[in-house]
Amino acid sequence: MESKVLLVRNNKITSIPQQTWQAHITEIPKHASERLAFMSADHHRVRYFVVRELPRFGRPIAPQEISRELALSPDRVNVILEDLEQRLFFLVRDDQGAVVWAYPLTTQRTPHQLQFNNRERIFAA
Repeated sequence: MESKVLLVRNNKITSIPQQTWQAHITEIPKHASERLAFMSADHHRVRYFVVRELPRFGRPIAPQEISRELALSPDRVNVILEDLEQRLFFLVRDDQGAVVWAYPLTTQRTPHQLQFNNRERIFAA
């Protein structure tokens, strides 16, 4: 029996054959690596830092804090934050430039609250 994916568009259900959706799935790693190609090691460090630390901080993380914690220049951090915000929507900054949202987490109230084993709390983006 062949598996199918049902897709709904404009209140119309379309059946996608297994061969078609499997072909799309096999392309995901290629597309992902192309989309991430712009990221330097520092881009990854900044992104991992804000995702890891947002629950601990429990508030937006200022660029100066990222700079200090990762031993990167403030200018470098600001360029990286701008890249991450503009290129792939990895994060969102507030009017002061602090990171308030780093997928999949946010300091802004949402209906989805997370609590970690260490009792840190944050909202899911």
